[in-house]
Amino acid sequence: MGSSGGSLTTRSTGELHRLMRAAGFTGIDDTQALAEGWQVTDFADAGRRSLANLVQRTGEPAVMVSFLDSDVGFIEALTPDGSSWEGLLNREVAKSYDIPLEHFPIEPAVAGALAWSAAAGLTPDEEAIRQTLTGSALFAEELSSALSLALGLPGAT
Repeated sequence: MGSSGGSLTTRSTGELHRLMRAAGFTGIDDTQALAEGWQVTDFADAGRRSLANLVQRTGEPAVMVSFLDSDVGFIEALTPDGSSWEGLLNREVAKSYDIPLEHFPIEPAVAGALAWSAAAGLTPDEEAIRQTLTGSALFAEELSSALSLALGLPGAT
């Protein structure tokens, strides 16, 4: 079992790569601009407090998905006011990795995702969020893209 990095989505008016490095992210890849200032950047690794550090520096909400061999995605999301939620992508595969699914209950993740989206000024799709958190795909990155759409991120595909 190895790691295959992750993906960070946030709004930023500053130079996102510089802000990410300062927050503890490494192996930062190209950034894809979405719409309304939202950006998606892949990274190789993040420190334990990297997401919190970035949100504090930018003053903007962010959602991060860390991938395990492209099979499973661990979601962490945070808003500047300290509201957070976490979730898991590709639960069936996660079960085969002996990841304790009870540590990632669906309903609190759905509620957290809805609250995060509202705090970010987005219009989420509750049913699509639930489907993404319970669905399966060959690659967890596919579910991560579906989550971006479900959260209402402008310009997500």
